[in-house]
This record gives sequence, C-alpha cells and structure tokens, in this order.
Amino acid sequence: MSEVRELTAGSRHHLHVGVSPDAPDESALREDPAGEFGYAHSYESSSRYDGPGLRLVLFVSGCLLRCSYCHNPDTWHLKDGTYVSAKQVLERLAHFAPALKALEGGLTISGGEPMVQMAFTKRILKGAKALGLHTAIETSGFLGDRVDDDFLSVLDMVLLDIKSSDPETYRRVTGRDIAPTLRFAERLASINKPAWVRFTLVPGLTDDPANVEGIAKLVAPMTNVEWVEVQPFHQLGAFKWKSMNLPYALDHANPPKPELMARVIQQFRSAGCRAR
Repeated sequence: MSEVRELTAGSRHHLHVGVSPDAPDESALREDPAGEFGYAHSYESSSRYDGPGLRLVLFVSGCLLRCSYCHNPDTWHLKDGTYVSAKQVLERLAHFAPALKALEGGLTISGGEPMVQMAFTKRILKGAKALGLHTAIETSGFLGDRVDDDFLSVLDMVLLDIKSSDPETYRRVTGRDIAPTLRFAERLASINKPAWVRFTLVPGLTDDPANVEGIAKLVAPMTNVEWVEVQPFHQLGAFKWKSMNLPYALDHANPPKPELMARVIQQFRSAGCRAR
C-alpha cells in the first residue's frame, strides 16, 4: 500500500520517478468508488494555457497511451506519482479559488490521463464545482467509453487531444487505436459539451496535409468545439526520456517552422474551424 504524502507545487517540467513504488500498474488499477485517494505528479497554480482564464492545473499520474512526443513520460505510471488525498487537493484548491474566480479561470486536471483515476478526479471536480470554479480536463479520449453522465455533469469543458485522423498514423504516434477518441468526440458533440480540440504538429510525423484535413473535416461540424489549438512540437521533455532510459525516437526532430504552423492553422480555418 502506498504511503499518503503531501502534494507540493511544482511544474509539468519537473521529473518525478519512483515516488510510490508500491502503486499498482495503471492498466490494472481498481479504484475505490469514493475516490478519496489517488496518484498525482504535481500542480501549477497560474496557468493561462490549459483552459479559459487563470487555471490551477493538477497533473495526475497514469496513462495508457505511449505518445512518441510525450513531454511527461513520468506521468505514465502510477508508481511515479505521489499518493495524495482528494481532501488535501481540495484544501489547496480552496486557497487559490478567490483569485481563480476573479480572473475567470478555474481547475484543469491533466496528466497523464484523468480518466485512468476516474473516481479520484471526479471527486476533485465535484469539489471544485462546490467552490464555484470552472472545471476542465485534458484528455486523449481513449478511455471515454468509461465516462458516465455524472462525470460529464461536473465538467464545464473538455480539452480533447486528437493526435491524428489517420488510424495508422495514430497508432504509430500513440500505440493505440483512434476509434475510442472519435467516439468520445462525437459524444461530446451530441450533448453540446464545450470543448477545445488540441493537435500537436510534429514535422515529418503529423504534418501531412491529408492528416490535418481529416481532423478539420471531423471537427468543423461540431458546434461544441470552441477552438482548435495547434500545438508546436518541442523538445522540453526530451531530458525525461533520457533520464528514464526510454528510447526516444524524436531526438533529432525540430519544432515546426512558422510557415508550417501558418499552413496548418489556415487548413483548419478553411474547413470552418476557429483555430489558433
């Protein structure tokens, strides 16, 4: 059994390895339905990137995808996270709540993948709503079939990462199938749940015009999607792969040039998406 510890402020760019060696494997986790405890990487208290306004971002541990460009591979496994109580997280969140509300922000749970620890994240999201905060998660949608209506009811927004429109490219990028993500995107659209779609642009991997066009055609009719955000690939997480002795296939890849970013954003706009 993992030891309950204090979750401290940090950064998505800090390396956390082997903090809870007794944690179960993320693919075999059987949560207590009450969600009183869970595994978390860190939190940031002043993000303007992860949803509207000023956000507190909680990075939880556990993910079933293995994205080749992931900048947080130390969030893949529960054993690398800190075992914390939801009560402690909400007490910390309450301290920041007045400022977050004043600056039209709220709580975003990222990761890792928030749906790996669904009971834990749902308990925190409910607590955030009780504090009057806007709530969001950042997710690949791969585990969207697990989500019940109660979970969606405490979410104001979903930041949905769509890595590719091509099944073969998606599997090459993530190691998983694209179908669950598409089903989740369609479900969000059917209930008009506000969403931002995020697409990571990796030269030579996801930049094919047909790949971008496929995502654009999927998203354009979805009136719940407020923004498509094109995220440029970067190497800020490369040191984590090396520190963890993980084979890193993108070691020599470069960030997209401004003209490539402009081309992709224009593709989305031409299809009828609000893109930036």
